[in-house]
Amino acid sequence: MKLLIMCEGPNELAIMRILLRNNLLAFSEDDLLNLVPYHARQIKKSAAVQTALNLYPGEVKILRVGDGLNEKLVIPKEYEERVIGIEKYCTKPELEMLLIIAEKQFVDYEKVKSSMKPKIFAKNNVKCGRKKYDNSTSFYMDYFGTNPDVLVMAIKEYKRLKGSHKKDEFYLADLLKPDTIS
Repeated sequence: MKLLIMCEGPNELAIMRILLRNNLLAFSEDDLLNLVPYHARQIKKSAAVQTALNLYPGEVKILRVGDGLNEKLVIPKEYEERVIGIEKYCTKPELEMLLIIAEKQFVDYEKVKSSMKPKIFAKNNVKCGRKKYDNSTSFYMDYFGTNPDVLVMAIKEYKRLKGSHKKDEFYLADLLKPDTIS
């Protein structure tokens, strides 16, 4: 069995790549379909995912990573028998929550969350060096890429602070190796 990681956006993909590259997940690249995670919301809309599924004849478990994941994942008929499960890993309300937590600004955000989305709060309050947050993949790579321990801390703290998601949703922390930093 292989894991197919489908990331909602390019920033979620960057986070997964950082975690994989630093051997922080409970699985390795060898466990992944075609050895990589994908930026894909639906199988039918991703030629890369379809190609990988066509090349691999075995069973596949799908891990969806994103902040919304409200859209139902449609499994095309030709893959139905091989997909043995689908799990959702969420960062609600938005991925920027990891940056807000890493910057130790969660309490400040909580004061304004009714009137401000995390993306706007991050644009106003998060910097990497002299660069302000700009919702780019390169910002996530610059911010967390050289310090994956901060990413792991933010992921674990997010789970602690958020309590619970819907019953069919997990946290990114649930994908981490059990022995990652506390």
